[in-house]
Amino acid sequence: MKRLAVMGAGSWGTALGIVAARAGHDVRLWTRSPEVVESINREHLNALYLSNARIPEKLVATTEFAEALNKAEMVVLAIPSHAIRGVLQTMTSFLEAGMILVSATKGIEIETGNRISQIVNETVGQKFLPRFVCVSGPSFAKEVVEKHPTAIVAASDDIDLSRCVQSELSFENLRIYTNDDVVGTELGGSVKNVMAIAAGIVTGLGYGSNSVSALITRGLAEITRLALREGAKLETMMGLAGLGDLVLTCTGTLSRNRFVGQELGKGRSLEEILAGMIEVAEGVKTSEALKRLSSRLGVEMPIADEVYAVLDEGKPAQDAAANLMTRPLREEF
Repeated sequence: MKRLAVMGAGSWGTALGIVAARAGHDVRLWTRSPEVVESINREHLNALYLSNARIPEKLVATTEFAEALNKAEMVVLAIPSHAIRGVLQTMTSFLEAGMILVSATKGIEIETGNRISQIVNETVGQKFLPRFVCVSGPSFAKEVVEKHPTAIVAASDDIDLSRCVQSELSFENLRIYTNDDVVGTELGGSVKNVMAIAAGIVTGLGYGSNSVSALITRGLAEITRLALREGAKLETMMGLAGLGDLVLTCTGTLSRNRFVGQELGKGRSLEEILAGMIEVAEGVKTSEALKRLSSRLGVEMPIADEVYAVLDEGKPAQDAAANLMTRPLREEF
């Protein structure tokens, strides 16, 4: 069994920590919140996130980087994408070259358009060459801890690292596959959140299954264009980190990004929606990052562009939907 550090005590970080502890690993869960630390260590519950999930005694929470990372063999990054660079810059002094860094974060940095692996290389890479793995796929945290069968992907340029994560974190209901396509796995997991906002908008406007199915299919085409342009593999887009995650996030009632879109479609303002949410809907910030990235690369992404217009330019959701339906007719492929 290994010593694991999980950085971030939101729903997904907590869920991965619980699975690792159930598998017998010694887990340290880092969070900025003293209240969450007290709740976990005293009550064995995360009162703020996944409050109904019992936390094993082998998982201990802390607000201290040194305590969380001491002797850790594997470090799971479950921090919102907009905050991960700052956290990495602070925690790098506590990292050692032998540690495996496992990204469970789905997002693109607004300022740079960088994926998480690139941010890790720019920060941790100043100290040593990171041993990096990305985990992604269709996985609601609540269902994972409730032991619903779940399959995700561990991607790395070093297949031995992917297999190590696969071996150590696959347990009971969580099944992990491996691949060597970090770019595709990261982009699939990030851009699907923007498409989920679009799917929510469609539902909020009162449209049915025809519309959502079309949105998912054309959304996958946009994600694939971008991913291939960045060097990803087509197979990844058809797999768990691509199609699988996209379908879940666009249709599942537990999807925070879909919820944001749905409420926008009903006419609520973005500010009002976000004010009532405890956790981050990554697609909101990823939308701006994606707009910048796709424009720079010259990749056509009409659905993503309309989501950006609704989120950042105040465009009415109905107008965005109408724009997509009145675009010039063309061949599918």
